[in-house]
Order: sequence, then C-alpha cells, then structure tokens
Amino acid sequence: MAFLWTTHLVKSKELTTGGVFNLYLDEYDEAWTSQIAGFDYLMISSGQWFLHPMFYYENGQVIGCHDCFLNNVTELGIYHGYRKAFRTAFKAILNSESYKGITYLRTFSPSHFENGLWNQGGNCLRTEPFKSKDTALEGMNLELYMTQMEEFRRAEREGRKKGFKLRLLDTTQAMWLRPDGHPSKYGHWPQGNENLYNDCIHWCLPGPIDIWSDFLLHMLKMEGIRSAQERVQFAHQTELNQR
Repeated sequence: MAFLWTTHLVKSKELTTGGVFNLYLDEYDEAWTSQIAGFDYLMISSGQWFLHPMFYYENGQVIGCHDCFLNNVTELGIYHGYRKAFRTAFKAILNSESYKGITYLRTFSPSHFENGLWNQGGNCLRTEPFKSKDTALEGMNLELYMTQMEEFRRAEREGRKKGFKLRLLDTTQAMWLRPDGHPSKYGHWPQGNENLYNDCIHWCLPGPIDIWSDFLLHMLKMEGIRSAQERVQFAHQTELNQR
C-alpha cells in the first residue's frame, strides 16, 4: 500500500504558504503519475484545495484564474480548473503503458460550515447526523460533485474502449449527512487562535470517516465476485468455441 500526495492531481506550484497556486491544467503531477506502475488498485480524489486562489496555465501560458481579482487575467472560476484537472488526471491513467489496475474515484468530500464562512467565524457544532429528508446537497458542493461525475463518466467510456476498469466510490451524499464528523473549534493546536478559524473540513472524529473503509471493502468484494463471474463466462465461451 502506498500514499501518494498531490493537492490538485495535476502539476501545481504554491506561490505563498497557504495562499495562491499556479495550476498547470494540461500537465501531469509526476508525484503520483510516475509511481503507479504495476499497481493493482488506484484511488484518486481531490476537492477542498481548489478553493484556494489559483492561476490557470495551459501550454505554459496563463489562460485565466480563480479568485485572483486582476484586471488583466480572465476569471474562469473554480469549476473550470476542477474539471480540467480531473480530465488530465484520467488522461494520465488511461494513457499509461505500465498501469493496468482498477481505478477508483472517491467523490468530493463536502465541508459543513454554518453561521459564516471558514474565515468569517463559521463553525460546525452539530453532534448528530442530518436526516436525509431535512437537507440536500446544493450550491458549490453539488456543482463540484456533478463536475466530478461528468468527468468520471467521460473517462469511464474512454477507458472501456482501452480495457481499463474505472469504479466510483461515491461517498459525497453519505458524508454530507455527517456534520458531526469535524472537530470545529477543537481542530487547533493547544495554543492556537480559536477565533481565527474552525475546522469543518477534516474528518477527525470517529464514525463518519470509518464508512469509507466499509464502502471500499464492499466494492473490493464485489470486484472479486465480478472477476469470478467473468472468468466463468470466459471459460464457458472458450468451451463453446472449441466445439
């Protein structure tokens, strides 16, 4: 098992600590793409890092930005970069000559800020899950999720032609119902400034995050059943062809 760190799935460069990024939307992030040769399984995901201000590059040139507020740079928004990054990531996988494993996309993980934005006093003090009838995925969370889904389906169709297997580990709706999984004001170092921000992004509390493992284990078991069925079908077809 290996953990490969990438913030945006594509090549990126942080210009200021915790601040602005250059995002090279048509270039692979070799921190992970160069390491997957021979893997049986690969899981990719990315989300909250795209909320940072970013300059978008293609063919080595700035084509626009997200939240840069510069008159001479076109504001393309967060969804443009998000879509292009996933498209390039899937391209890296489907064009690989050394990786032929099963790829899982773990879908967008929503935050749960209430009573303000992350930098405006927003918090997440709930201690129980939402009921599905009382809430719905909407706004930016929904848009990012749908962008992922569209790019996944696009890659899935292309991958099927090349013999690649892409699977969807859809955790978004399940995690949206779990605002009780974040540390809120307790997500600080002991001497941290609690008035600066509350952590309503990371899944630090037990329970909600554990279901990801349950989902994945179920999908791996189903993959085993699917592979066994395919082997039986292949053997049966081979026998028929030999008659």
